[in-house]
Amino acid sequence: MGRKMISSHVIQYLLIPVFAFGFQYTGLAQDPETGTRRIWDTELVKAKAASNTSPGKTTPRRRYRVVTPRINTEGVSDNAVLGVTIWRLRPSTQTDDNSVRILKHKSDNSNIASWTPERISAETPLSPGQRVRLSIEAARTGYLYVVDRELFADGTMSDPWLIFPSTSIGGGENQVTVGRLVDLPGLNDDPNYFTLDPSRPDQIGELLSVIISPEPLPGLKAGAEPIKLPSDQVTQWEKQWGTNVGQLDLEGGAGTTWTKEEKEAGQTDARKLTGNAPSPQTLFYRPGTKPDAPLLINLRLSYGKAKPAARKK
Repeated sequence: MGRKMISSHVIQYLLIPVFAFGFQYTGLAQDPETGTRRIWDTELVKAKAASNTSPGKTTPRRRYRVVTPRINTEGVSDNAVLGVTIWRLRPSTQTDDNSVRILKHKSDNSNIASWTPERISAETPLSPGQRVRLSIEAARTGYLYVVDRELFADGTMSDPWLIFPSTSIGGGENQVTVGRLVDLPGLNDDPNYFTLDPSRPDQIGELLSVIISPEPLPGLKAGAEPIKLPSDQVTQWEKQWGTNVGQLDLEGGAGTTWTKEEKEAGQTDARKLTGNAPSPQTLFYRPGTKPDAPLLINLRLSYGKAKPAARKK
């Protein structure tokens, strides 16, 4: 069996109406000293971005659509940006690149020999039993935390659980650096994907709080199992670090498959993403965040239509 909710969950997106305009750019900027890319650039928020390619060489134009037009992109620093890509696993075909296939693990009881990850948009509903992976890219050095709460059709949520860091995912290493992808689960984990498994018939989604903190959060130590957190503590974090968060989604990214560069950037800190590497499917940003303040984003993955729970008499 694959990793199941609630013990291991995948990050989710808020399903917000998308507006018919976006930001165009020709590639993410690179740090002149390290050569690694910066996922937030002033070119992102210009209607017509200037080309940053060398003469005789072109880079495909990319376009982000604005999901939260009321949240200003002015005053956004690298400290307050996070890139997220959700990968849906499908059976590999003969035309797929062998170098980015995910081979079957011992715990996988399916009859599929290998899986190929492909991007999905924030609005894509997923069914129970679906296998998914997650890539997270931070724009600064810090520490990654993921807190899960199940969402139900009546508007209630389950208790919050810290599901990352966990010693069962990447050995519990939760430090993030610029240009490095953090894959959840890690490619060497068994299984190396999450399996969606609602706990109740009326569960409509998974709501997670993803936190990037410049320093380790006190009292949160990785263990083999999820750690239950006080609800009021998570609510306080949301008020302190997670208000006024904006979102941009990459147009034309859904349906494209995992690349060798993305795979290698998630496996080792020695491989950094460059400015022309595939962009995160979704960018989250929070204007006005101080350099020493954590960033929190709430994400939702929809299970589609859920059956309402039977009322008790």
